[in-house]
Amino acid sequence: QVQLVESGGGLVQPGGSLRLSCAASRFTFTYFTMNWYRQAPGNERELVASITNADDSTNYADSVKGRFTISRDNARNTLYLQMNSLKPEDTAVYYCNARWSTMGRDYWGQGTQVTVSS
Repeated sequence: QVQLVESGGGLVQPGGSLRLSCAASRFTFTYFTMNWYRQAPGNERELVASITNADDSTNYADSVKGRFTISRDNARNTLYLQMNSLKPEDTAVYYCNARWSTMGRDYWGQGTQVTVSS
């Protein structure tokens, strides 16, 4: 079945950087808009960044603009999230999502923990 496997999370000090990866398999990666979501304890899951399949256009939550960069490698079926200047409020479980809205396809990874703390 469809797989989305996130990696790259961990513990980092404020101001540090992490690069998350999401390896996709068993579906046609290039048909899907790819998204990163995050969920902190007690909070709803929120959209962090997205990248379309059509032209790689990107969109970011205001809270991460200028600090995070989403990208995709269609040859490797992999999604990335480069996170710089991390803040304690970025602490959350980060989820990879693949969405093909017109076909009602919506896939999720299992999440990777990011903790920003000194």
